Amino acid sequence: MPLLIKNGHLVGADSDAFADIYCEGETITRIGRDLEVPPGTEVIEARGMLVFPGFIDPHTHIHLPFMGTQAKDDYVSGTQAALLGGTTTLFEMICPPRSMGAAEGYESWLGQAEGKAACDYAHHMGVTRFDEGTADELREIVKRGTASLKVFLAYRGAFGIDDTELYRTLKLAREMGVIVCAHCENETLVAERSRELLAAGVTGPEGHYQSRPPQVEAEGVHHLCSFAELTGASVYCVHTSCEEALSAAVAARRRGVKVWVETLIQYLLIDKTYAERLGGEGLKYVMSPPLREAANQEVLWEGLRGGAISTVATDHAPFDYRAQKLALGGADFTKIPNGIPALEDRVNLLYTYGVQRGRLDLGEMVAAASTNAAKLFGLYPRKGSLSIGADADLVVYDPNYRGTLTAAGQRQNVDYNAFEGWAIEGRPQVVTLRGQVAVRDGRFVGEVGRGRRLERAPGYF
Repeated sequence: MPLLIKNGHLVGADSDAFADIYCEGETITRIGRDLEVPPGTEVIEARGMLVFPGFIDPHTHIHLPFMGTQAKDDYVSGTQAALLGGTTTLFEMICPPRSMGAAEGYESWLGQAEGKAACDYAHHMGVTRFDEGTADELREIVKRGTASLKVFLAYRGAFGIDDTELYRTLKLAREMGVIVCAHCENETLVAERSRELLAAGVTGPEGHYQSRPPQVEAEGVHHLCSFAELTGASVYCVHTSCEEALSAAVAARRRGVKVWVETLIQYLLIDKTYAERLGGEGLKYVMSPPLREAANQEVLWEGLRGGAISTVATDHAPFDYRAQKLALGGADFTKIPNGIPALEDRVNLLYTYGVQRGRLDLGEMVAAASTNAAKLFGLYPRKGSLSIGADADLVVYDPNYRGTLTAAGQRQNVDYNAFEGWAIEGRPQVVTLRGQVAVRDGRFVGEVGRGRRLERAPGYF
């Protein structure tokens, strides 16, 4: 059925207008004032509402076997949570263990999504080893539409690669014209500091931060950018948390390195004191890199405003507090499953504490939470754009809504909310996926299985 959204305030990364938007055959076909309504059209009145392009989370984990356990979301719950929060496209990291080849890992992760996704999705292909057959496997994976890679400079023995593997991965990526996402922490420093802390009797979640101070992340960024400079590869620093790491990326960019930067909604809003909460509560907030001193938050906001940081993601990694974080890591910080849930709340938090607090304007929010990711990862202007011919992924956003974030009210399949009790000042009223309403009045009304795997071509760098 055709769809007309009337009288909305349409906001893109570089556009702002009061207009109607007409969708037919899964795409936007007309934009203008007082558009005619053909018979059989569904009409949504958006007066007083903001209309955004569907938001894109460029960094999530849905299927994630990690640290001896399994993340709690699957594609049914995770993609519904995404849509409820206004995210119509997510990127998942494929993270096979080092014991699994790239081709096998790719098929395994694709199988997890098939027939279950309610929103559109794409992947970054994790390179967790680089042996004799890896290059050919990665070439085939890129041909099949997964035109970005992911490497870990941390997690020794699990996902982490050595410098030889890093060099070969970046050379191959440069050859294929694809970008490489990277987790930037020096694994040797992490391993040695963790060993020393445990030997000194530091076992609680506060040890996690001490094992990975800002210098460890900054060294990882510098390390990655040195290799990128020598190979000519394009790289993307995921989950950048602190001034030191951002400064290393900016310095590399100034000398010609093709490097982009992502931060996470949690680094913009919460600090290391959350991971130091007593009674085991701090375990909820253990992630890598760890939460930082609060002074870093304004540095990251300024990075978004000034363009040093391109995207705001979540690194969504939902592990239950009691049965997973506390049970596995309560006596040893190195065994706490890393990550927090945030996929459902990213956009509302960014609007409330970014736009409403004067830290970002609406266009900057759309760029950071949608358009820049679409451009970086080969989806623009199909995604992240309010333009004729784009997919009709639209968020009709109510700026007058007032609510509170709670675990009890979330769709994310996890037993806590990292932002429990936080107020939000706005939420999606209607969310469409390729022209079909998927969320209405805070309820999922879409179709499980309608989400589509998005194929992307290399060569956009």
